[in-house]
Amino acid sequence: MRKFNAILVDDEINLQETLEILIHRNCPEIEIVGKAKSAEEARELIKQKSVDLIFLDISMPKETGFDFLASIPKENYVVIFTTAYEEYALKAIKANAIDYLLKPIDPLELKQAVLKATALIALKSQKKGADETYNESLNNLTQQIKSGQTHFSKITIVEKFGYRIVELKSIRYLEADSNYTIIHLSSLDKIVSSKSLGEYEKILDPDLFFRIHKSTIINLNYLSGFSSYQGYFAILDDNTKLSISRRRFNEFKDIVGLLSKSVD
Repeated sequence: MRKFNAILVDDEINLQETLEILIHRNCPEIEIVGKAKSAEEARELIKQKSVDLIFLDISMPKETGFDFLASIPKENYVVIFTTAYEEYALKAIKANAIDYLLKPIDPLELKQAVLKATALIALKSQKKGADETYNESLNNLTQQIKSGQTHFSKITIVEKFGYRIVELKSIRYLEADSNYTIIHLSSLDKIVSSKSLGEYEKILDPDLFFRIHKSTIINLNYLSGFSSYQGYFAILDDNTKLSISRRRFNEFKDIVGLLSKSVD
């Protein structure tokens, strides 16, 4: 079994030790080569050690996890963020397809995050494009956090064999396919993402994207009209007809009315 070198960066020693125990018990492929209580200590560690993976606490005194990330050559590492609570930054993390763990850390979620991280490390070593896309995602994340953005112009799509960065304005609609999502682009290209439609609903700008059905989210910029004849349908600018659920139809009409007023 290939071993992957990891460091733990967390200012709370007890949480650091708990994570170390969980990794030893559940992730035999991970070799912990160092621990740091601050960004400063972590920078020294990565100078001294060969590191593949960084478990990085978000909230630390003096420098946050994002400050630390902005200060190192991100292309050399894969990052798993750890945090004690849901916060605005998690939306940016999710939008850029970077892994994170909520404390207290669940062993199953840890194993899943490590599995994805080690697969990405292997992919980065084999496929230059994957490396560049992941690096761009990390750069987008740090810029978004620094600027305090709550809505984003780009998101990172997790595909079967890697990552793809897509501008939101190019997404026409998203369609659920079991636990996967088919993303339809303005170029008529399609991307199959391993994330569920519900996960995308949490990170997309609600002023731009509306869930018309349990299986469909549309980009309102591509909406040309709607129909209530023999069912409820949204009609996109290329005449694509998409079903609107009965319970969402009134809210949908209200939003369309607001959009038309803003245009007027």
